Amino acid sequence: MTKNNASLMARRQAAVATGVGQIHPVFAERAENARVWDVEGKEYLDFAGGIAVLNTGHLHPKVKAAVAAQLEHFSHTCFMVLGYESYVALCEKLNNLVPGKFAKKTALFNSGSEAVENAIKVARAATGRAGVIAFTSGYHGRTMAALALTGKVAPYSKGMGLMQANVFRARFPSALHGISEDDAMDSIAQIFRNDAEPADIAAIILEPVQGEGGFYVASPGFMQRLRQLCDREGIMLIADEVQTGAGRTGTFFAMEQMGVAADITCFAKSIAGGFPLSGITGKAEIMDAIGPGGLGGTYGGNPLACAAALAVIEVFEQEKLLARSQAIGQQLTRGLRQLQHQYDQIAEVRGLGAMVAMELMEDGAPAPQYSAPILAAARERGLILLSCGTFGNVLRILVPLTASDEDISEGLAILGESLKAVLGGG
Repeated sequence: MTKNNASLMARRQAAVATGVGQIHPVFAERAENARVWDVEGKEYLDFAGGIAVLNTGHLHPKVKAAVAAQLEHFSHTCFMVLGYESYVALCEKLNNLVPGKFAKKTALFNSGSEAVENAIKVARAATGRAGVIAFTSGYHGRTMAALALTGKVAPYSKGMGLMQANVFRARFPSALHGISEDDAMDSIAQIFRNDAEPADIAAIILEPVQGEGGFYVASPGFMQRLRQLCDREGIMLIADEVQTGAGRTGTFFAMEQMGVAADITCFAKSIAGGFPLSGITGKAEIMDAIGPGGLGGTYGGNPLACAAALAVIEVFEQEKLLARSQAIGQQLTRGLRQLQHQYDQIAEVRGLGAMVAMELMEDGAPAPQYSAPILAAARERGLILLSCGTFGNVLRILVPLTASDEDISEGLAILGESLKAVLGGG
């Protein structure tokens, strides 16, 4: 039987739970760097990167070689049973890479949600407090504690009832939507007045650049105000760098650009070049607040993923991908701003490094009605894109940092054609 996207989509609908979404009705057959080919042989330029997982591209040769070499030795022992050097070596690397001039320790897990939940566990153990402040439009994962922190109901917690208590929501700054940094800080003060006193709050968690929330960037000034607040009240500042980490914003971690360091940093996604790996790095005394057995997991820090992550870090150093991230970000921003001059519906182009997006609005209101048609038009022309945002009206770009200038130019040209097909004019 000949495979095609339509037949596989029919099989998927019959076999896979409805709750597992799929943005594009396409099934991949193979991939290389910034290109993907589907089961029908059609080639696509990948501006999604597996949702920010492929900063080093699809199947980077050094990552492939590192994983293949590890497979010659063993694939699993469970680090909590029998240790292996790659886990320790990776923790050493991350302790150096995560910003902060203090002694650090690291623990490894599988997914971004696990990293977030374990960061909250550590913060609660270190402070003896239970409350957590998160932000509107923030995304922190789909597991239950992470879902309580996520600031968007549909589709993540729709129909599931109320999430766990002890989570309080502050406003995230967005000049476009009339929320100033003072407004955001005032919303935290309101929590302290109306819901929980500072002595009840273990942590404030936020993404330096909101991912699923719409690529809204926290300014260094705002982050410094949060740091001062946390220091004054004995609250842990947690940076969720699951999407911003591993070079996406032009530094290995976005917090390097904020002028202050978090107490605990969460990472995942691109850290292992497509292999499941996540973790948290924090101040050593904070990380040691939980005793042996309180952190970990059967597959956490799997040896194949650790080998991949060590290779990813090496690739960043050898290929100067941080500088490349900055260059890609500049090229994308220039191209999107040129399109903004052509289309009134592009209300804002924003981002940090190569984490760039544009927000669609019409008559002063979010315009999500254009997102799906633009994604479909781009796909038809050979470009894979993603949308995001509380209203679904933001188009985001997460192209591999190994993509060429020509790849970026081609993708921008296809995006321009797609905007013209959907919005007209131009």
